[in-house]
Amino acid sequence: MATKSLSEISLDGLWKNNPALVQLLGLCPLLAVTGSVVNALGLGLATMMVLVGSNLSVSLIRNHVSDAVRLPAFVMIIASFVTVAELVMQAFTYELYEVLGIFIPLIVTNCAILGRADAFACKNPVLPSVVDGVMMAIGFTVVLVALGAMREILGQGVIFGNMDLLFGPAAADWKITLFSNYPDFLFAILPPGAFVCMGLLIAVKNLIDADIKKRADARKAPVETGSKRVRVTGKIS
Repeated sequence: MATKSLSEISLDGLWKNNPALVQLLGLCPLLAVTGSVVNALGLGLATMMVLVGSNLSVSLIRNHVSDAVRLPAFVMIIASFVTVAELVMQAFTYELYEVLGIFIPLIVTNCAILGRADAFACKNPVLPSVVDGVMMAIGFTVVLVALGAMREILGQGVIFGNMDLLFGPAAADWKITLFSNYPDFLFAILPPGAFVCMGLLIAVKNLIDADIKKRADARKAPVETGSKRVRVTGKIS
């Protein structure tokens, strides 16, 4: 199988093979904690740290680990980076860590991370593996933030609330009130609302993909088939 270029790896992570919109991996934390942008961004950054670190480590040891202990070794690597992410959040964003709760330790079981380690990092050199980890993590985080923004706007009529939990007191004034006297829409805040919003995001991606394919097909010149009659004039000697 031909090795993918870095641009192809990047496009896969951000769009074509997005772990949330295409592979539909990591849906449990995706739907559970995306009630606001700050929660989504916090989980996304923690996931990015773990995904990039695990891809890098797995790629480094890929030629020194037998198939018999491959998956346990991957899980131990992922668990180590999750512990690091927990300690960092406890040190710098403790209140956000408390809000996210059990979903930070559960990154260990995130299928997107283990899947990239097993499907890509253990078969490729360090640089492509790191790029794959970064782009898959960015793609996952973008979907998290988009979903969190949708639910925060529909549920509370505001966006960027409580950003000080992640960025400190300087971000306390980042909150934007879009609708004054907005009655809380509980459905958007609860998990059923997350399912609906996630379905809308997937539908939008599918529509964009269909439009791109339609435009690409239209640019292709029609190929004429069948025999043609050629008229020859003049004298052939």
